[in-house]
Amino acid sequence: MAKAVVNGEVCVGCEACVGVCPVGAISMADGKSCVDPNACVECGACVETCPVSAISN
Repeated sequence: MAKAVVNGEVCVGCEACVGVCPVGAISMADGKSCVDPNACVECGACVETCPVSAISN
């Protein structure tokens, strides 16, 4: 696995990933998800949760 990365062009700002991140590494900025790479533990929970596949790792 690798650190989660958000594709801002695909993200719809639903915030589903924010609630599922066990370490609080995801926040919202300008209506899009933003992953803090220093906090990300590479669990993949956000990747599986994103309804539009905007997050990859």
